[in-house]
Amino acid sequence: MINKNLKKICLCIMGLLLSISLISCEDSGLTKIKVAEVAHSVFYAPQYVALELGYFEEEGLEIELVNANGADKVTAGLLSNDVQIGLQGPEPTIYLYKNNSNDYLVNFAQLTRTDGSFIFGREKIDNFDLTMLKGKSILGGRAGGVPEMTLEYVLKKAGLTVVRNQDVVDENSVNVRTDVAFGAMAGSFISGIGDFTTLFEPTATEIVESDKAYLLCSVGEYAGEIPYTAYSTTIKYFENNQETLMKFVRALYRGIIYMNTHTDLEIATILVKQFPDSSVEQLTEVVKRYRLINAWRNDLYFTEDGFNRLMDIMELAGELDKRADYDKLVNNQIVEKVVKNF
Repeated sequence: MINKNLKKICLCIMGLLLSISLISCEDSGLTKIKVAEVAHSVFYAPQYVALELGYFEEEGLEIELVNANGADKVTAGLLSNDVQIGLQGPEPTIYLYKNNSNDYLVNFAQLTRTDGSFIFGREKIDNFDLTMLKGKSILGGRAGGVPEMTLEYVLKKAGLTVVRNQDVVDENSVNVRTDVAFGAMAGSFISGIGDFTTLFEPTATEIVESDKAYLLCSVGEYAGEIPYTAYSTTIKYFENNQETLMKFVRALYRGIIYMNTHTDLEIATILVKQFPDSSVEQLTEVVKRYRLINAWRNDLYFTEDGFNRLMDIMELAGELDKRADYDKLVNNQIVEKVVKNF
């Protein structure tokens, strides 16, 4: 009898363990999405706020965020279906469409509305003006990328002549260096390469506090409104996953709303989980700095005027010989539904 009872108990325990194992292996019920960002920067704060506050999970999504370190890698990940959504400058979508009008990328939400970089020098300069870059070199990032093209745009607006990667620069020109990788710009500048550089946050604040360079101005203050960073996906994914993208945009919009209704300190306290090498105090200053230039697009809407201005900048930089169709590469229908029904 004892052996029979013991056998029953053992079978029950085994059954219970098997049930627990099966439950733990079951799908969480969340739709998994892999998102590739062009860089990991406080410039994309609303996205991280939405992640850390659980907004994506509440909408039924499990987000895997990867730093691709470059728009070219974001685009490659989208085209290979390794990632479903990319956060990058919209310029790759234009380049791609020119070469492949069938398998192209669609921009469905705009996150940032101006340039988020800052110009740094080796010395503190009071009353800095862009004309002070005459005869100097500045690290600008990847040729053909929005940061580098916007830099050229503001320099030319200031009446300066721009050259690229020249060994000798005349006293009236600015040498924009595109031969230093985006992720290596801070280290390269500190090691002595270039007279000036552009940097994003939180690197910018870290450099300021190290006293190794001096923040001189915001590029965004000169650039005005530009569709600087947007979310894109393949046309096939966009057409076949409307509900998933709706959930994604809704979570992101909730992040925007939180940003607009809370203090710099409250936001920084959340962001420190994404940027553990930065202090809450540092991140508070970063958020404040970005708010001063009105960095984020509060309605996530990608306007036609903005798209045309971006192409103006690309043409001015010599990177665009044929303009693209806004109605093909931008689709605001998801954003419109989310904002209207929120």
